[in-house]
Amino acid sequence: MIKAMFNVHELDKAIRRVPNFPKEGILFYDITSILTNPRVFASCIEEMKRIYQDAHIDAIAGIESRGFLFAAPFAHALGVPLILIRKKGKLPGEVYSCKYDLEYGSAEIEAHKADIQKGQRVLVIDDLIATGGTLKAAQKILEAGGSEVVEFFGIVGLPFLNYDEVLTPIKVRTLINYDSE
Repeated sequence: MIKAMFNVHELDKAIRRVPNFPKEGILFYDITSILTNPRVFASCIEEMKRIYQDAHIDAIAGIESRGFLFAAPFAHALGVPLILIRKKGKLPGEVYSCKYDLEYGSAEIEAHKADIQKGQRVLVIDDLIATGGTLKAAQKILEAGGSEVVEFFGIVGLPFLNYDEVLTPIKVRTLINYDSE
């Protein structure tokens, strides 16, 4: 395994910016380029472990789809269960679901009822935090199952889109923030 010290400048350089995606006027911060850089990817997971090693987290909830890429190795590293938060219609069986608005549309997410345990302390992970709508919907799903969301985490944060207003009072933490498009 590649051991890497966290370096925010190295992370910034690894994030690809794609103008006008998925629609005109949006600057898309593409984290897939982090995954092609094993050193930067490893440093992200190591920094997450450092931040949360003493947080008494019972489970990780990963948001589809890029959130899975960070949530899965992190849950494994902590030795806790991974709860998948998926797009509508992707999970068999009984699910909790929640509709929400995105910065450029609307969507619905779901999680298996059997995966959410009453009283669980859950950290919710996504790749990028923009308006907070997806994370708030994930919170509603987890709380419907009796879990407690202890914090939201993203690799990238776009605080200029005011996600704090949507997600308060739950703490939001990111590895890097961008102040404007």
